[in-house]
Amino acid sequence: MAETEQQRPGASPEDDKAASLPSFKFCIPKKEINMVPDMGKWKRSQTVQKLLDVLNTLDRWIDETPPVDQPSRFGNKAFRTWYAKLEQEAEALVSTIIPPKLSAAAPEVAVYLKEAVGNSTRIDYGTGHEAAFAAFLCCLCKIGVLMVDDQLAIMFRVFDRYLEVMRKLQKTYRMEPAGSQGVWGLDDFQFLPFIWGSSQLVDHPTLEPRHFVEEKMVNEHHQDYMFLECIKFINEMKTGPFAEHSNQLWNISAVPTWSKVNQGLVRMYKAECLEKFPVIQHFKFGSLLSIQPLKP
Repeated sequence: MAETEQQRPGASPEDDKAASLPSFKFCIPKKEINMVPDMGKWKRSQTVQKLLDVLNTLDRWIDETPPVDQPSRFGNKAFRTWYAKLEQEAEALVSTIIPPKLSAAAPEVAVYLKEAVGNSTRIDYGTGHEAAFAAFLCCLCKIGVLMVDDQLAIMFRVFDRYLEVMRKLQKTYRMEPAGSQGVWGLDDFQFLPFIWGSSQLVDHPTLEPRHFVEEKMVNEHHQDYMFLECIKFINEMKTGPFAEHSNQLWNISAVPTWSKVNQGLVRMYKAECLEKFPVIQHFKFGSLLSIQPLKP
């Protein structure tokens, strides 16, 4: 079988590594972390840094596109100007992340980046857009640009930075929640960071689920824990008793352990997002993320 450098669609990086081992160029391991600044090499891969650079670019464009004066309080139309910039530059941004030999993947992967920031017609954002960013990262994993060794950085560097940019978009352009269930929903905009954030807190020696409704605990620890950062943003954006404006989260605070919180959130995400037509009807499918059923 002829060997190719490009990963087969649908195959894992490990599969293709195994297939190309005969042509792999081995080398004698050597020290790379010689000074404190070298820790940057250890903490994030080049791809992770490139992803952060893309998100930083999106952040900068927000600063360059201030909201316009308009009668309506919500859905500032300047978002459409910002989005038009992304729509024009998305493939170029993705091309800075993937190597030249995989350049044919850029148009397909760029679709998920454009879908991940909200809808420019309705000027809203919700869990479907968040899912598109997860799909964007998944595509980069499937073509072998992101590797297993990057998984913690993907979560706590890349996705965390994505959340920062999305929150800035939501505040700057007063974006509407897409398909919000109001007080009966988990959150107006996000879901995945609650799943991943609760997994981060499993077996924590002092922080328990009951603590995230205590503003003092949130303010002390939000910079270290994704879940608490989500709660802090809710506290900043909403007024009144927490039990009233975020009733689902209030109920979750009574769950005894983070592992049970995490398991419940996974089930809830499947039921309320992945299996809901209003969310999934907007999801895009291609060669990397196909809608074809699994073969038995």
